[in-house]
Amino acid sequence: MPVVDQNPKARLESNGSVFRLVLSGDWVLQSGAPSFHELNWDPLQGKKGVGILEINGRDLGRWDTTLLPMLLAAHNFCEEHEVSLNLEGLPEGIRRLFNLATAVPVKTDATHAEDEPGFFRQIGNWAMNFRQGADDWFEFIGRLFLGFMRLARGKAQVRMRDFALVVESTGAMAFPIVSLISFLVGLIITFLGIVVLIRFNAEYYVSYLVGYGMLREMGALMTGIILAGRTGAAFAAQIGSMKVNEELDALRASGVDPVEFLVIPRVLALVLMMPLLVIYSMVVGIISGMAIANVMQNMAPEIFVKGLLEAVTLSDLMLGLIKSVVFGILIAMSGCLRGLQSGNDANAVGVATTQAVVTSITLIVAFNALIDWIAAIYNV
Repeated sequence: MPVVDQNPKARLESNGSVFRLVLSGDWVLQSGAPSFHELNWDPLQGKKGVGILEINGRDLGRWDTTLLPMLLAAHNFCEEHEVSLNLEGLPEGIRRLFNLATAVPVKTDATHAEDEPGFFRQIGNWAMNFRQGADDWFEFIGRLFLGFMRLARGKAQVRMRDFALVVESTGAMAFPIVSLISFLVGLIITFLGIVVLIRFNAEYYVSYLVGYGMLREMGALMTGIILAGRTGAAFAAQIGSMKVNEELDALRASGVDPVEFLVIPRVLALVLMMPLLVIYSMVVGIISGMAIANVMQNMAPEIFVKGLLEAVTLSDLMLGLIKSVVFGILIAMSGCLRGLQSGNDANAVGVATTQAVVTSITLIVAFNALIDWIAAIYNV
């Protein structure tokens, strides 16, 4: 029995103004079908307005969507050169597929990227986005304030069980990372202080540097940044996931305000736990500094503590605790707001989580500078 060649082929035949595209063989994915541009279409280009292209599939074997690009290319060619296209010689199935592919015309302007906005347009967009962001923040603060007013009257829709769970996740579960970072920060401050002070034979004052730095600045600042990346991001992810799963809509349909039910317990938990974590961070940092001073300069713990008490005052501790409360509020509000603003897909939850961390850290640094400026004005 002779072997039948089933390789896909396409040839162009002409008869006056009528051209016939003859297709044969198996036009399937594995066959390596010929391209439309491999054929010589120059004679057909001269038949503008009067030419006819018939596609003949009499010898066509098996076919799948591999055949469709050839037909679409012929269709586009005929439209461009005003030549009539006749598909009556094709199987009914491929004709239906072709009609489906050409039912909706290609939107040509959709493939062009929008021109890059000019400088002043970028400034305008930034200003509009800033205003919208400020409006969202003020609206959120107002709703949160009303929620706390309802809580003070005992009418807020808050479950104490949720509050206890948030306290556990933001407090006890954050101790390991806070311990590690605080130990390293105290170590670094002491090491750098000794390296600098030893040049002036003033190593004794390293306890001043450690105590002052940990109580006023680094204890609250580093703990705030840690919780911004750990807890603030978690808040945004949790609330954003609830929005994706339409749980927020279910709460509203049940007459429950999401701000009261979700935000208030988180804000209260961080306001309660941040000062405790900051005090713990201060203690760990000071102990770390004391150990490094003993190792590097053989400074007795009694001497270190004596110098520490000479340098720091109660106002330094209170300033660090005030910062801890402010930072806790900022972290909780940023995480919850970004979660409520999240879109309705997984990618939007990731974006909201990132925005929560960036917003929290930015506000922490800004308010830290503001509080230090106010403290400097009043000589605190």
